[in-house]
Amino acid sequence: MNLHLTHIKLAILSISMMIFTCKTSSTNSLHPVILIPGSGGNQLEARLTAEYKSSSLLCNRWYPLKKDPDGWFRLWFDPTVLFKPFTKCFNKRMMIYYDPDVDDYHNAPGVETRVPSFGSTQGLLYLNPNLKSITSYMEPLVRSLEEVGYVSGSNLFGAPYDFRYGLAAEGHPSIVGSKFLSDLKNLIESASNSSGGRPVILLSHSLGGLFVLQLLDRNPTSWRHKYIKHFIALSAPWGGTVEEMRTFASGNAFGVPLVDPLLVREEQRSCATNLWLMPSPKVFDRTKPLVITRNGSYSSSDIAQFLQDIGFPEGVRPYKMRVLPLVQSLPSPQVPVTCVFGSGVRTPETLFYGDSGFEKRPEVVYGDGDGTVNMVSLMALESAWDGRENQSLKVIKIPGVSHTSILKDGTALGRIIGEVSGINYEISTSLLRWV
Repeated sequence: MNLHLTHIKLAILSISMMIFTCKTSSTNSLHPVILIPGSGGNQLEARLTAEYKSSSLLCNRWYPLKKDPDGWFRLWFDPTVLFKPFTKCFNKRMMIYYDPDVDDYHNAPGVETRVPSFGSTQGLLYLNPNLKSITSYMEPLVRSLEEVGYVSGSNLFGAPYDFRYGLAAEGHPSIVGSKFLSDLKNLIESASNSSGGRPVILLSHSLGGLFVLQLLDRNPTSWRHKYIKHFIALSAPWGGTVEEMRTFASGNAFGVPLVDPLLVREEQRSCATNLWLMPSPKVFDRTKPLVITRNGSYSSSDIAQFLQDIGFPEGVRPYKMRVLPLVQSLPSPQVPVTCVFGSGVRTPETLFYGDSGFEKRPEVVYGDGDGTVNMVSLMALESAWDGRENQSLKVIKIPGVSHTSILKDGTALGRIIGEVSGINYEISTSLLRWV
């Protein structure tokens, strides 16, 4: 009897694979996929105007070495920023500033920026196409999608953005971030319409997941049901990270040996999305110390005081007015959601700063997570949406896979592509479940 059932299962599996093979031969049968990167996950370009005032002759004459005829050059990622004199030039051009009079952020004076290749996967494959081997980002994921029938520009698209600019709570402007949501909405509609009305699969990494959740929440349910088939979020920091507190306190070189964390700290503090990634009191235990010093400790409910005490008082107002109300809820989009993330990777959980204050690297106590995002943040939707009607949520943990390696690791890519394929070919799953 068991052997008979096994034969039936194998026969149905063969039929399912035949269906899968036939469908992958036609891109028209696939739901379009739109990739939304994380912070630092796409290229940025800049151009200097007459208003720009450099602090050094070196920056004026020698950085950058290459510009196009209209003056545009690669701002992110340019490897020359790894060298100290050019790091200072980069910082000044990369920084953004909060203007309390207009309650929004803007570029440094005399610096124009743009995001190349919106709608295309080109800006997501490599952070610098001249250094493919060391700046590969979504290239392995894109190639894996292409292997199952996706074609870039036909049913596979990219949505790069200026990752320095975040969103703000209702009633507060965020011109750059809101423009990205508008562009993403238009891309979703265009991708769906060009695929015979098939709804879209949104596939995000890290910070991109927060933007997608806000996009879904800010559009009517009828629009979501018409245009969104599924939302797959990779390594999404739903409630922020403890690592972000280290970035604000003492800078973060992310393991790059030539870069002094304190040298990049000012630029990192200026980034609006970094404020958005502070540990949320909605997700992290409000009473648990995350940063401990000789003079006291800070939990997720003390972020404003923490910003004041580390010497960044200009961050207090935008955090309290724009960010804190934004993270008070994790809205349910009423479309199917799958969260895929790594686990079992040492992740900063508590930071200890000694007598030297915030100018030195802290001692770190580690906990579970993906090496960047804490497990409580990765799992936040499960508790926030518990018992919600009309909300499907699937959680996939992949042991030993880090925050960034999820885009390259063979096992992780297999699970991600399996989810995309399953969404496209649900008939196979239902047949096997019947047996």
